[in-house]
Amino acid sequence: MTIFFSLILIIIFTVSISSNYFLPTAIGEPKLFDDNLILEEYTKLSDWGFITMSFVDDDILILEKDGVVRLIQDGVLQTEPVLEVSVDPNREAGLLGITNVGSTVYLYFTAGDKFGKQLGNKIYKYNWNGEKLENPVLLKELPSNTYHNGGAMVTGLNNQVYAVIGDTGKYGPLQNKPLEDLYPSDTTDFMDTSVVLRVDPDGPYHAIGIRNSFGLAIDPFTGNLWNTENGDDDFDEINLIHDKFNGGWERIMGPASESELESLPDYEDYLYSNPEFSWMKTVAPAGLNFGKFKETSNYDNSLFVGDCNNGNLYKFELNKNRDGFEFSSPDLQDNVVDKNDSMDEIIIGTGFGCISDIERGPDGFLYLIPHYERSVYRILPLEASGFEEKTNTSESTNGGGCLIATAAYGSELAPQIQQLRELRDNKLLQTDSGILFVNSFNEFYYSFSPIIADYQRENPIFKEVIKITITPLISSLSVLNHVDIVSEEQVVGYGISLILLNFGMYFLGPAIVIVEIRKKRSTCKS
Repeated sequence: MTIFFSLILIIIFTVSISSNYFLPTAIGEPKLFDDNLILEEYTKLSDWGFITMSFVDDDILILEKDGVVRLIQDGVLQTEPVLEVSVDPNREAGLLGITNVGSTVYLYFTAGDKFGKQLGNKIYKYNWNGEKLENPVLLKELPSNTYHNGGAMVTGLNNQVYAVIGDTGKYGPLQNKPLEDLYPSDTTDFMDTSVVLRVDPDGPYHAIGIRNSFGLAIDPFTGNLWNTENGDDDFDEINLIHDKFNGGWERIMGPASESELESLPDYEDYLYSNPEFSWMKTVAPAGLNFGKFKETSNYDNSLFVGDCNNGNLYKFELNKNRDGFEFSSPDLQDNVVDKNDSMDEIIIGTGFGCISDIERGPDGFLYLIPHYERSVYRILPLEASGFEEKTNTSESTNGGGCLIATAAYGSELAPQIQQLRELRDNKLLQTDSGILFVNSFNEFYYSFSPIIADYQRENPIFKEVIKITITPLISSLSVLNHVDIVSEEQVVGYGISLILLNFGMYFLGPAIVIVEIRKKRSTCKS
């Protein structure tokens, strides 16, 4: 009986605390250094090579570099592609960028034929019907190469769609070189290189002089466009891309000297400005996005940036005007990481591999794709989880897998999960014995729940079995939301009552039915 009671307690409190927390990570796995943020594995991916994504309502369209667009629905990667396009996926080419305006979805890819020949970079728009991308319309035909194709896309607050293309390894007239120095001399095909394009609606270049960029983001408060830019042998950048911006390439990377500024050709109203931040030693910055969590304003002034060389996630604090950064460390106050400067102030996580994209979901949380990994990660503030400091669970925020009930119902925002979270916070955590039990139980629960949750996501039948199994239990727990629990005795009393109730539902009732069936069979035989 003791074993039975223990199992029932495990079932009850397994559901009541499932909020997608992680186990501490092994060495080399992703982890955060901010105790006020939770890191969780939101989705298991079937393969490597996913590079970027876009939210369409509550669903995610995610791109495989080799030309396949897939759907993540309720946290689960769907088996059937929603679109396949013919691409050249070699090196920095392939299916590279996605954004959307409502159900209109925009894709940027390096087209290729069946023989592997490149057919140029192209931007199409499609209609999303909830199951497939259909009705393609070609918007842009651009130069291409096996590298420096850029491809990042983003939608502004006014629904202006932007895309960035690098120099594609070719000298073009918008790369701050005098026309007489261009090679080859026929530059007609290279006009659309090193630029930020207005895609839809069409318009003049938003920016020129961009060497290569893997990240575009819109400030949700100002509407300003920001990018990451990869340098050559030194100086990677973060830039605020104002209209008619000149990034300085190929004359300038990093802060400009007076002689470099004097060497820039005259582009009339396209004006150069220094980057808002630079790394002297290249880190290959890629995805970036702004914090704007619904549950807290603590990160409203934060810009999150991922790199590819170190697997780092950085957090930059914006100044009052949101046009630059503020630092406490004297090493960073010149907005440059020099050779021996410490980056401790801005590194908020590590172990991510190459963070190729960071997106903010409709739930207000940040979603990360590490390129060549098999996971989509989500970052949310501690407040969003319902955990308070008194549960002492901050140690469990550094890694692991999604938990059982959330995996069963597909989202931690499901009504069943919200109900259980309220029960945990408003009832169990109001007494010392409840807090003690939750803390003790967490250590045991997190030792096996990620494995079960992962199997649920991979096996839809098993997921449905779990959902059917725990639904009666959740219904029984709802009783506690209608009673007052203010003492230690009441916690124990109601706990035992629920154990007996669930014993009757899961064991006693079925046992009685089985016995009666056997009696009838025996009677029939005699």
